[in-house]
Amino acid sequence: MSAESTLDGKTASTPAPPSFRFPTLTTTVPKEFVHRAAVAEVMLTDWKRKDDLHFEVTAQWPRGHSFFSPIGEHHDPLLAAETIRQIGSLLAHAEFGVPLGHHFLMWDLEYAVDPDQLRIGNAPAALDIDVVCTEVKRRGGSLTGLRYETVIRRNGQVAVTGSASYTCTTPAVYRRLRAGRGLSGGRAQLPLTAPTSPQSVGRMSPIDVVLSPVGEARRWQLRADTRHHVLFDHPVDHVPGMVLVEAARQAAAAVLGQSDLLPIGIASDFSRYAELTAPCMIEARRLADAGADGRQAVLVTGHQEGAPVFTSTVTAPSPTR
Repeated sequence: MSAESTLDGKTASTPAPPSFRFPTLTTTVPKEFVHRAAVAEVMLTDWKRKDDLHFEVTAQWPRGHSFFSPIGEHHDPLLAAETIRQIGSLLAHAEFGVPLGHHFLMWDLEYAVDPDQLRIGNAPAALDIDVVCTEVKRRGGSLTGLRYETVIRRNGQVAVTGSASYTCTTPAVYRRLRAGRGLSGGRAQLPLTAPTSPQSVGRMSPIDVVLSPVGEARRWQLRADTRHHVLFDHPVDHVPGMVLVEAARQAAAAVLGQSDLLPIGIASDFSRYAELTAPCMIEARRLADAGADGRQAVLVTGHQEGAPVFTSTVTAPSPTR
């Protein structure tokens, strides 16, 4: 369809807007909805409400990424964790009316992948995601918390299942909660510590390492490089949850001695903010092999100033011989 206009007595044809001429064009969702500063870090492409608690979301994973780089022939499963995280903030802003600028505290994040569905193909992975909100908490009509379950399909096959929950607060409440804590309390950020060997934690570059050696087996100090372009995509006053998930992945790779570790499942619980102003100590220990499939599991914990910060259980396939 096109419109006609008259110019100097002549009739000219004006093309219809692209949204009408190309109804199937794909874009990312607004980066602000998923708390990213860089459009390149937005995984979600669209969403649709099915009913009050059920939504359909689409996403795309690139074949290559500067941080979530391929592991052998597989997409990095932590792309699933980041995708699930982004879904929560998207729905909060776009469907539940949470204003931009509100603050979110994630309490748990979990995913499990089917490795066969994570194989890298000859095009980016197009994903269809079913999302069901199971716990919606409101105060005075405003959303204060949400739990949601996700099923991520690729070419009609289940590739990932996962869940997460969070609470959200107004800027004023957040300032009161954070008063006297972290950077807002006038404390200086810790100097950046040296990375442990990248190969020992499944990384190629020291820039991407989030663990520093402390001279003890299976124990490290969290290394929070706020200049990292993905893990610290924008300024924050605490360590983001995805940095802690990455620390769990790297600690598991070190404990299992697998530089090519494929973390097919990570279940994380977060109990408090990880501050940038005090050392956060990371410990890991191998758990008994889970079941007849021989999967390996590692429990990773983080503590700061004597208090627990997070726990993660990382699951990986048994190494091939």
